[in-house]
Amino acid sequence: MKKVKVLFLCTGNSARSQMAEAFLRHYGNEQYEAYSAGVEPHGINPFTEMVMDEIGISMEGQYSKDLIEYLGKEHFSYLITVCSNAEERCPSTFPGVSNRLSWLFEDPAAVDGPDELKLDKFRQVRDQVETKIKEWLADQQQGESGR
Repeated sequence: MKKVKVLFLCTGNSARSQMAEAFLRHYGNEQYEAYSAGVEPHGINPFTEMVMDEIGISMEGQYSKDLIEYLGKEHFSYLITVCSNAEERCPSTFPGVSNRLSWLFEDPAAVDGPDELKLDKFRQVRDQVETKIKEWLADQQQGESGR
């Protein structure tokens, strides 16, 4: 069976897209191949790794990647943008992409203040991303069983 390749795109590939990649790897079983990239990669935010570790989701092997690594070189069943900046800056024509989706989440790295406030925002966004991944996977399964 051919795997469904999914690319999550964000601005810095430091938080939201990394979380989505890790959750899809965790919940997607053998049916999915998860990737992430950024239009301006900044490296993975330490808070991202911290909040994912809290719930036992591994980010092993993940690193911040530039969209250029994949543009026209890989075929993806889905390109999912997880922030409005990436949505605006991603080329409207992306060779090798079958479906394009937009799941916009707040940028947890944009929060100013003490670390505890930042961590709270990272946890909130993590939970939103997890819920969205689970809902999307359930929709995908329903679509396949309805064929």
